[in-house]
Amino acid sequence: MQSHDPLPERAPAIRLSVDTDRLTDEMYAFVTDPRPSRNQRPVVQALSDIHPESVDVMESMLIDGTEERADVAAYVAAVFAGPELARG
Repeated sequence: MQSHDPLPERAPAIRLSVDTDRLTDEMYAFVTDPRPSRNQRPVVQALSDIHPESVDVMESMLIDGTEERADVAAYVAAVFAGPELARG
């Protein structure tokens, strides 16, 4: 039987890894794509599975006419980067 050291108390049991630069690029591409086919982008399916609220946010950004990648990047940092990275 293999012995395992216990996780540190503050370590989360589940940790997701997000490539925030790539996610920002994918979300920005959705937000700036005028074609209805934007809903077929892989980012839509991925976010629908793990964080459906972000799909709603992308749709709101689209309706609001978001044009700046920095606006999308700020959202991604706030939601997916974790507190140590979101502080800047």
